[in-house]
Amino acid sequence: MNASPPLLVRDPRFREHAGAAGHPECPGRLEAIETALEPLLAHVREGPVRPADDAELLRVHDAGLLAQLAATAGRRSQLDADTYAAPRSAEVARLAAGSVIDAALEIAGGGARTGLALVRPPGHHAERHRAMGFCLLNNVALAARALQAHGLERIAIVDWDVHHGNGTQHAFETERDVLFVSTHQFPLYPGTGAASERGSGAGEGATLNLPLPAGAGDAEYAAVFERIVLPRLQEFRPSMILVSAGYDGHARDPLASMQLSSNGYGWLTARLREAADALCSGRLLLVLEGGYALDALGESVAASLHALLGATAPAVGQGGTKSGALAPEWERLVDELLERSRAGPPA
Repeated sequence: MNASPPLLVRDPRFREHAGAAGHPECPGRLEAIETALEPLLAHVREGPVRPADDAELLRVHDAGLLAQLAATAGRRSQLDADTYAAPRSAEVARLAAGSVIDAALEIAGGGARTGLALVRPPGHHAERHRAMGFCLLNNVALAARALQAHGLERIAIVDWDVHHGNGTQHAFETERDVLFVSTHQFPLYPGTGAASERGSGAGEGATLNLPLPAGAGDAEYAAVFERIVLPRLQEFRPSMILVSAGYDGHARDPLASMQLSSNGYGWLTARLREAADALCSGRLLLVLEGGYALDALGESVAASLHALLGATAPAVGQGGTKSGALAPEWERLVDELLERSRAGPPA
């Protein structure tokens, strides 16, 4: 096992954000994960849990959103067609945001090398002024802003959730020192994330969208990471890597049509851990986003934690090499995405 135990952020209060029966973003997600992680808990260190304050939240969100969320306290609210607030959801969302911020700062300060934040509600769809897509506050974006406030100059955000992280992209798309990389099924909710979305102004090229058609599995993701994502991280040389770790690209997930396996998520995590070891003293934090097939979610998060504990990347086809592992149409797609990405972020 890894000599430096990963931080594990968890708290029973994250289950108090609960919508109507049958909503896919439910407390049972954390129950499934914790059951799957039980054999590994002796090898982790419990991470900090505390609510974010207004000053921290206003680095990403506006006062109107904070007021809207505060007004839901003590009652049930429907914020959009997909997104709910339970009586304690505003409090729980602040707790998730503050806990992710503190985990990121502890890793940045050398208190741990890696971490896994099992927080709810998820965050990467939340915009500056709007909760959406099951998300109330943008946990990863808030952590990145906190890292910047504490002096980290170059932060990479890798979003492998099956849905594009529109809120995170929009928070940083004009900035050169935050690299946002997203692999996602396309087209799919929320409709953003085309390869042509590359940032703007000083941040042009520091947004890298890698939209994939339905059906991509382990070998296809491996090809995209080996040929595009990992080289881009090498070029960018971040001070820390944050991951919007959604597990809804799993073959059994009901909300999308990708074909990743649980081992595939272990591979993704192991390769990012290796990249972090090489580029930024191992500083890597995974933050839970989506994943709605409960058994698959538990298996996949466990595979990620095994990787953070030092397990080597499991075999996934040919690891994305040009050795006949991919069907010709996938080879063409990966080559096209690579060509589109070559401009790179500003130096």
